[in-house]
Amino acid sequence: MHSPQFRMFNLFNGVALMTGILEPIQPQFPLRVFYDGFCSICALESERYGRMDREGRLILVDISAVDFDPAALGITRDEFMYQMHAIDRSGRVYRGVEAFWAIWQAFPSSTLLGLLGAVISLPMVNPLARLCYRGFARIRKYLPKRSVACSSGSCRIGKQ
Repeated sequence: MHSPQFRMFNLFNGVALMTGILEPIQPQFPLRVFYDGFCSICALESERYGRMDREGRLILVDISAVDFDPAALGITRDEFMYQMHAIDRSGRVYRGVEAFWAIWQAFPSSTLLGLLGAVISLPMVNPLARLCYRGFARIRKYLPKRSVACSSGSCRIGKQ
């Protein structure tokens, strides 16, 4: 499996001069989105993506489920727990900020998530987003956890 790298358009095609946008490799849907169901923030956001996905482009996979086996994917459980992962139909792996970018490609550009997908590719925004995500990934283990009773998705942070 390969991980996409954001690449700057080369000067010979002229697009970088006009847009300055970093162009990652477009995901092939459906996209499997791997999230930690015990992390309240992670689970709520992933479940929101699932509710908004009217075209069935996202497949949510809870990596905290007892039956989740990462071995077949060639990614360790620790790697999955450290940062967000998404894998597209072709097997391309998106990690961290690129995973969010790939998820946001499932939504029309006229929506907030679609717009975020475009904004996150901007040269001044992308490095900042990566820095912020690395910070979040480091503190995520200290954030509130969902209880087993929340596995249905019907509970919210601060409620039992």
